[in-house]
Order: sequence, then structure tokens, then C-alpha cells
Amino acid sequence: MTAAHDFTAAEMMTIAAARLLADGDVCFVGIGLPSAAANLARLTHAPRIVLIYESGPIGAKPDVLPLSIGDGSLAETADTVVSTSEIFRYWLQGGHVTVGFLGAAQIDRFANINTTVIGDYRRPATRLPGAGGAPEIANCAGKVILVMNQTSRSFVEKVDFITSVGHLDGGDARKRLGLTGGGPVAVVTDLCLLEPDRVTRELTVTSLHPGITRQKVEASTGWKLRFAPQVSETAPPKSFELETLRQLQRRTALAHGRAPAA
Repeated sequence: MTAAHDFTAAEMMTIAAARLLADGDVCFVGIGLPSAAANLARLTHAPRIVLIYESGPIGAKPDVLPLSIGDGSLAETADTVVSTSEIFRYWLQGGHVTVGFLGAAQIDRFANINTTVIGDYRRPATRLPGAGGAPEIANCAGKVILVMNQTSRSFVEKVDFITSVGHLDGGDARKRLGLTGGGPVAVVTDLCLLEPDRVTRELTVTSLHPGITRQKVEASTGWKLRFAPQVSETAPPKSFELETLRQLQRRTALAHGRAPAA
């Protein structure tokens, strides 16, 4: 059995994100942290979740975490594989995806995300991987969950480039723009859980992970952060959640030729 306190910040973040997915969700999954959390949910409390990757697999059940959306294990374990155009036109734009699970390089206080450039677009300091399918997922999914590490460099007052729309400048901006999806409902970080305010849509801390202080979260955010009137403490990982996640990561490391973590 794993001791209740024996977990890392990355494990807490992944498990907290996985808990937000429900059994039976149809989830459009990004690679990296979103994929780890979504597959953890599938292996624990949400066995009937349908995982969709933009390369075409529907109902993917990989035994190890994929290296990319083109990883063969996704197609091999899927219920079916369709064209990318069908994934977007029928499944996503047709309103069949209940939740989009995304990561980001930068995010602002209204949950707009940037995966395009750091700095000026014409002369960027850093070029990032780009949009992929994230803009359509952010626009059309029933709701969006974001998972990412929290630093003052990634949580900024204003993103350098809006790759994927969150809540724009707040309020009913998404509705006025005519977007069909509900937008971001939660941001899970290695420090806390943030949720948009019901009226202003500004990200607000609603839960702190075990051992994390308000001061730590504030120091890791590039704007004056708001806290809910009642901020709870995130429930620590249960033993079965930790063991399932660690087993998944060990299998992944072995499959990809890396030594598993001790």
C-alpha cells in the first residue's frame, strides 16, 4: 500500500484532473498530461469513458501512454478508427464530444490559451508546437478542462497569442461570438484547482492541493489572483489511484525504452 502522503506534485495534478472526468464522457484528448489523466480515469473510476484522439481513434484503450496522436497503440486498441475530417466535422462540430482535455504553454485569467509563440508573433522569442486541433476543441466541446504546471511564466496577465479561445475578455463573450461549446470549466495545476467565476468568468482558486499555501499560488501567477470565499483542500490521492498511475507510467517507460522510475 502507498502511504497517503507519498506522492509528487505531478501525481497530485494528474489524479485531480482525472477525477473531473465522468464515466460515460466522450473525451477529446490531447497528448501529454491530458492523456495521462484521461487514461487514469479510464483505468479507475470511468471505465466506460470514450477517448478520442484527433488522428482518428475512437474508444482508444492504450496499455501505455502514446508518444503522439499518431501512436499505433491508439488505433490498435480503439473501438473504431475514422478519418480526421470525420473526427472534427461529425464528432466535434456535431456536438458529440462532452469534454475536451487540453494542455497549454500559456494561459491568462480568462483561460485563453497559447501554444503558438512566446513574444511578438513576427519575431517570437520561442516558437511553440502550434494549434493542432485545440482551437476547434476549445470552441466546440461541451466543456473544456485544462491541465498544466503553474508558474508566473505560464500564468500571465495576457497571453502573447490566443491559440484557443477560453472566455476571451470574460462575461458572456463566448455567447456573443457564437461559439457552441461551453468553454473551460476547470484548470488543474500542480498547485491548485481553478474554476471560472459564474459571472465574470475570471479564473478563481477553489481548491488548494495538500501542503500548498495561498502565497505559493499567488507567487506562481502573473496577475492578481482571486480566491473563492471558501477554498477547500484537494483530497489527497488514494492508494489505488497512485498505484494505477505509477503502473501506467512504468509500462510506458518500458515500452518506450526508458528505465522506469524507482
